[in-house]
Amino acid sequence: MKKFLSLFALALLIFSCNTPKPQVIEPAIVPQPQHMEVAMNKHFTLNSQPNLHTSSPKAQGALRFLSDFMKAANWECQETKRDMAEIRFEETDGLADEAYELSVNATGIHVRASHEKGFFYGVQSVIQLLPPGKQIATLPYMEIKDEPRFAWRGLHLDVGRHFFPVDFIKKYIDLMALYKFNTFHWHLTEDQGWRIEIKKYPKLTEIGSQRKETILEKNFDPYVGDGKPYGGFYTQEEIKEVVAYAKERQVTIVPEIEMPGHSLAALAAYPELGCGPGPYEVGTKWGVYDDIYCPSELTFEFLENVLTEVMELFPGKYIHVGGDEAPKTVWKKSKVAQNVIRREGLKDEYELQSYFIQRIEKFLNANGRQLIGWDEILEGGLAPGAAVMSWRGEAGGIEAAEAEHYVVMSPNADMYFDHYQAEPSTEPLAIGGYTTLESVYHYEPVPAALDEAHHQYVLGAQANVWTEYMKTSDHVEYMVYPRAIALAEVVWTNPSNKDWDHFQKKMSHQYKLLDARNVNYHISAPQGLKQGLTLSNELEIRLNAPYEEATIYYTLDGSEPDENALEYKKPIMLNLTNEAIEVKAVTVTAEGRKSAVVSGNYKKAQLREAVKPLKVDRGLQAELIEGSFQRTSQVKGSSTISYVAETIGLPAEIPTQFGLIMQGFINVPQDGVYTFYTSSDDGSILSIGDQVVVNNDGLHGAQERSGEIALKAGYHPILIKYFEAGGGESLKAFIAGPDMQKQEIASTLLGH
Repeated sequence: MKKFLSLFALALLIFSCNTPKPQVIEPAIVPQPQHMEVAMNKHFTLNSQPNLHTSSPKAQGALRFLSDFMKAANWECQETKRDMAEIRFEETDGLADEAYELSVNATGIHVRASHEKGFFYGVQSVIQLLPPGKQIATLPYMEIKDEPRFAWRGLHLDVGRHFFPVDFIKKYIDLMALYKFNTFHWHLTEDQGWRIEIKKYPKLTEIGSQRKETILEKNFDPYVGDGKPYGGFYTQEEIKEVVAYAKERQVTIVPEIEMPGHSLAALAAYPELGCGPGPYEVGTKWGVYDDIYCPSELTFEFLENVLTEVMELFPGKYIHVGGDEAPKTVWKKSKVAQNVIRREGLKDEYELQSYFIQRIEKFLNANGRQLIGWDEILEGGLAPGAAVMSWRGEAGGIEAAEAEHYVVMSPNADMYFDHYQAEPSTEPLAIGGYTTLESVYHYEPVPAALDEAHHQYVLGAQANVWTEYMKTSDHVEYMVYPRAIALAEVVWTNPSNKDWDHFQKKMSHQYKLLDARNVNYHISAPQGLKQGLTLSNELEIRLNAPYEEATIYYTLDGSEPDENALEYKKPIMLNLTNEAIEVKAVTVTAEGRKSAVVSGNYKKAQLREAVKPLKVDRGLQAELIEGSFQRTSQVKGSSTISYVAETIGLPAEIPTQFGLIMQGFINVPQDGVYTFYTSSDDGSILSIGDQVVVNNDGLHGAQERSGEIALKAGYHPILIKYFEAGGGESLKAFIAGPDMQKQEIASTLLGH
């Protein structure tokens, strides 16, 4: 008997030695909780048939949400009245509305909160702890105490330029909920389409929701349309369905009804609302139209009736009225508009816009709602209780906060997800700009220039998704994710708890969660390639991609890489000559999804000889030429203004449309390879001698481009050409080189 027991014990020992240890999942929650302690040496295993329990009515919605999610993912979970369940929801006193606590220990998973919202956000963290596609989870012991930094955590979607079905809107909201966003800004009316049913005005959808065609890509001049009728709108029943769906996910919808500008679709339906004789047509090209609502009593009656129906559909506090990009051209010519200016004792058309917005605000306030608008509503005087969404940089937000108005920060440089997120030549057509995952992550919603006493007026931040160049829901997902995940951490997590390196590690798990939800997110191309000049005979290239189990494939002959190309396993060593070597690379994920192909050209540099001017005065010779241009090559003709520019940038006084030529010399301090950059809205080029080094040409928003050139120490001819076609305008130039970090080109380096 003793022998049998010894053999049995030995068998148990052998079995235990060969049994693999459970794989404990390290938490990769986004947004990062404010406080989290993890004990990786202790774990709890959630089996495939967990029970869920709560005795709190406030937790019932969150419990059902988690139960439905798990069942859809093939977990055999069920609700139980026993308090010994594996997942328990426990009401506790004293936590803020959106705060929650989460514990994992020997007794299971415990979600604690004081309010429905807190329970819901705790559930989202639980969902992110579960491995997708696997009905068992081994979780480390942990303690989380968490609540958001900001009250407004927003994502926007423009459905005016392109329309998206209800099923996609729900998916958009589902993803927002997963990352604890709480505000969906639904941009429902535009020049190019009116998308919400208004019972009192059926022509808004009969006529205003349809356009005869859409501009083909960026063929503005000459205009080229696609010849295909386009339209769509949401019925009021569909709106109610979406609002209820969002409410279950703790997302408030803020509808936007544009006024007084971006109203061409409404004017096409009801031309009597315009200042001109008409006829009006639903817009077919992108941009800003002169035709806007006339400030007549008929218009105000119309808008109040529209907003009455809108308020019946959307129960949230805020109604967005746009207020942006409203040219005053027709108001200057309109007898109606000029009579209102005289009658109300207004100074000009800008004060007329303020009067327009203030009338709408009084109507909304009388119905228990608050007005919010883009930062143009500051012009001519801000409506008394209005909130401001600051998109033209941060200046408008600072001005509004200092006037003790609430502000949502949404500057286009960091918060516009219609911008390119990688090298534009490798990406689908976009409006312009350049906003990376990293730049979003490092955005700080409280401006440094805002004094601490007014920080309380910053409600939070929001990313905007304008859809001129996004025709499909797949494309929207591609532009929004993963950048929205970075924003989630910006608006939830305190800065002291944020860490870019840690965030990148967490993204490996987040990509798996997106895969499980069939999200067409942007796949990052390999990082490390560039247009490379060197003075050496050899060059080492290191590549990386931010995905677990992803593979990089590359070629050295200029051919397109795929799974049959060279696999990147160690740094690439190039032997360089004066002939360029083109390296191309692609990321392929474990699921077989591919990034765009990126390339780099490398060659041994030839130092360009310096010139020896007889005399050099400080600054560049500059000529401003007023006119309409589409490319820098068109910038020519008689100058409107000639002057000496101390630095590379725009003069203080500029017309709406113009070109700029700046030329002279740049004095580089030592031999070496220099990188030049231009950041501009619209196009710019920078040439050294007869070589174009930076090509940032064409119509686009603010974006940066760079190029390299090898220069001997001394003076070299420099030429900058720029044009502004209307709208935002900016121009800056930067340099980096031997012992010189990237910096704006100093005035001390420039001469003529």
